[in-house]
Amino acid sequence: MAFELPVLPYAQNALEPFISAQTLDFHYGKHHQTYITNLNNLIRNTALANQTLEQIIFETAGKPEKSAIFNNAAQNFNHAFYWKSMLPNGGGKIPDGAFKTAVSKTFGGLESLKAELKAAAISQFGSGWAWLVSENGTLKIVKTSNADTPMIHGQKPLLTIDVWEHAYYLDYQNKRADYVQSVIDNLLNWDFAASNFS
Repeated sequence: MAFELPVLPYAQNALEPFISAQTLDFHYGKHHQTYITNLNNLIRNTALANQTLEQIIFETAGKPEKSAIFNNAAQNFNHAFYWKSMLPNGGGKIPDGAFKTAVSKTFGGLESLKAELKAAAISQFGSGWAWLVSENGTLKIVKTSNADTPMIHGQKPLLTIDVWEHAYYLDYQNKRADYVQSVIDNLLNWDFAASNFS
């Protein structure tokens, strides 16, 4: 079973002006595609070839001799999740329901959640990710380095922000905080987060 680049849930220019079509062309069309190509090459003719992406991630996590496979598999998962974590005209309000109740209980409201998510994204040293996750039914903000992903830590991802430089450098240069603020205010897909929480 060969993995393929997932179809974007929107046009490559749909996130403008906050993320340019040029950035998506490189980030999605080249970086993400490279992880797909590398993973397929690494697992070809191995016992992992017929496993799901999640199975490959769990099978290779924490095994130094399989770090290349893990890195490419986890980056495939993280990127596919990131694309779904955004949508044109995002940001806005959280839909009513269990997720909104959990946000109020854990953070005191959406603005506090956004502030914590921004702080995590800005303070992640080097390449990585900021996540809103659920762990044992409780919401948490976490950050991971490089290709690390919450699922191997017993956490269920709900939303993510990519803070690798290739996610924002063409549009924002070294101003990671401006990129993070733009994503949080204008692109985050709270309906996606709520559907993952339920």
